[in-house]
Amino acid sequence: MRKLFSSLLLGGFVLGALPLPHPSMGQFLAPATAQAQTNRSDIYYTFYGQRIPLTLRQDRIAVLLTPPVSGARGGVSAYQQLERALSGRSGSRGGDSNPALDVTLRPLGSRYAVIELPSLDAELAAAVQDRLQQPYVEATLPVLSRAGGDDTIVLPNQIIVSFEPDTPQSQVQLTLSRYGLEVIRPLQFTQNRYLVSAREGDGLRVLSLANQLNGVVGIQSATPNFVQTVPYHAVPQSLDRSPTAPSTDLDSLLARLTGPRNWPVATDLFPLHWHLDSAAFRGPHQPRTDIQAVQAWQQGTQGEGVVVAVIDSLIQWDHPDLANSLYTVPDTQPNRLPGEVHGWDFSNQTQTCEGDHCAMGDPDTRISTAELDLVRPDLQNTFLLSDAELLAQYPSLAQDIKTARPAFSQRQVASLIRDWIRGDIMAEFHGTWSSGVIAASPAAERGVVGVAPEAQILPVRVFGLGGEITMAALVEAVGYAADRGADVINLSLGGLLPDRELTDQILAVLDAHPNLVIVASAGNASLDGVGFPAAIPGVISVGATTMEGRRTFYSSYGGGLDVVAPGGDISQVGLFGILTTGGTGVPAFWRGMEPPTTPWGVGLDGLGQFVQVQGTSFSAPATSGTVALMLAANGNLSRDQVTEILASTASYRGLGLTQAEANQYRLQAEVGLGTALDNQVLRPSGIFSFPQPISPEQYYFGRGLVNAAAAVERARALR
Repeated sequence: MRKLFSSLLLGGFVLGALPLPHPSMGQFLAPATAQAQTNRSDIYYTFYGQRIPLTLRQDRIAVLLTPPVSGARGGVSAYQQLERALSGRSGSRGGDSNPALDVTLRPLGSRYAVIELPSLDAELAAAVQDRLQQPYVEATLPVLSRAGGDDTIVLPNQIIVSFEPDTPQSQVQLTLSRYGLEVIRPLQFTQNRYLVSAREGDGLRVLSLANQLNGVVGIQSATPNFVQTVPYHAVPQSLDRSPTAPSTDLDSLLARLTGPRNWPVATDLFPLHWHLDSAAFRGPHQPRTDIQAVQAWQQGTQGEGVVVAVIDSLIQWDHPDLANSLYTVPDTQPNRLPGEVHGWDFSNQTQTCEGDHCAMGDPDTRISTAELDLVRPDLQNTFLLSDAELLAQYPSLAQDIKTARPAFSQRQVASLIRDWIRGDIMAEFHGTWSSGVIAASPAAERGVVGVAPEAQILPVRVFGLGGEITMAALVEAVGYAADRGADVINLSLGGLLPDRELTDQILAVLDAHPNLVIVASAGNASLDGVGFPAAIPGVISVGATTMEGRRTFYSSYGGGLDVVAPGGDISQVGLFGILTTGGTGVPAFWRGMEPPTTPWGVGLDGLGQFVQVQGTSFSAPATSGTVALMLAANGNLSRDQVTEILASTASYRGLGLTQAEANQYRLQAEVGLGTALDNQVLRPSGIFSFPQPISPEQYYFGRGLVNAAAAVERARALR
């Protein structure tokens, strides 16, 4: 069996999907790289009446594993037992003498696993099914992809059903019973919304049942609770690229930078924060490409008293540079969850109880012992194994690299495997990265500083390992953040299927909290039209720019783009990424080995406490931090005022278009080619549907580069 680490080959952090009702909401679709799929016109779900087509994958099998026994410690997990069964080591029918199966197994969150078959071989598929007849395997589930995509979407027997407001409980029960549905649980922090299962539902029947429910009187909407995978790669992942060069010593990097030494924050890493002040990189005479955070601080605001909810993946809130920026839920909080202190983990599929009070999820957003046990061996392998041992341990990846680059030596192949594994494991801490951009506060002479270092972070986890996320978790997380009084919600996520449940929840939350600001990343797919959920009305969508003032090669643009902020580009130069807090400094990662002392992956130090990364995932928190500065300066601002100030104070100064972008704009403005997939235009251009084409600058940069100093000044003037 091919053994892979937790998030390897889970696919890119691709944002895509399909048309939304209004052109300002953009479009969502995925690249046309699908393989081994069965096209069936009846495989779809609905989004506000529109059919969203899906395809059934024949080369992947999803497995629902039995949950761990409550209170049990140690032992072998269900995933580890499955791994042994497929490798023939133990647990399979017929004893331990069965040969290893040529498949790839990877975990997906805490309850699921995905088996990838290298070919559509009926004999191999039958052998896999035979090995799955185990007490720790609760069910096998279909795996889908969006049309033209290569993503992994697992279809469990779960549907989110929303009833119209004021629907009597008796009618809810009657309707669900009539369609053979059982309530798993009401969703938390939302109204009239239930997670249900079909008594006789399995496989693709869940899709047809959900579609049928959307036409039932009294039901507002019904959507399958897909288990989606939206992993983020720390570095551009491509099998045809060369291995990265060894990282340079941090002190040597700092010595290269010129500029003033009277830093406004007591950290010697300040010059690397070019998104806060680009002078050290660009000198005093070139146009600024940062958000001018320092000038905003000089007006007497650093985000004091503002709470920013970070809805994301692992958030290691005990990182030294985050610990002092952590929000504590007060004991007096109404409907306080069991053990709740610093946020909540909605990705966890177990219950947490205090006495008779129980809630789904976990009060700790940090990496758990069980998760460490899954990812630690692969990370340590990259440091402890020789080149030959590494290739033997990961033969599938080694073969893929050799196929893409046959001229690579054994050392080059092994180096690329190390890069890939380290980058993907580092990226499990995407939520820690986002949090640092917003509100890191250096705890020592060497540390990271956020845009609003005096703001407080409310950690809210929705992603399991490998980018696993369900819409039920995200719906609850948004409601939770609003209920806990967050002033800003940061959504550095994308690649999700357009979902009515989340859209309705966000619209309801915005209606109920007129001062709440939600900021989301525009997407990393370089598409015309921002991704989901950034395209939902009322959400501020943010694209990404480089240190040179260009649109990053990955940033989506066009329809629905509000503003841009620095997102970084480490594809050529690591220093041009966004400096933030990393998560691999957890001591348990290094148990049993001597921790590294030199930088690796996207880290700037041996433990990966400081990283430089790229993505609209980091331009969004830069904007959320700016909003925190504005609200600290004037706590009476409404959401509409914040949005207007951000747009009116942003500018195109320091930004520039490439000739290719200028030419593309001219063509789009005249003929509106849109984006083509499989020789079909699936969505209109982000500019063509407007009465008059917007300017080329607005097409690529929205209203311009966020200017924190000007925004804070305007906010103060409105007090």
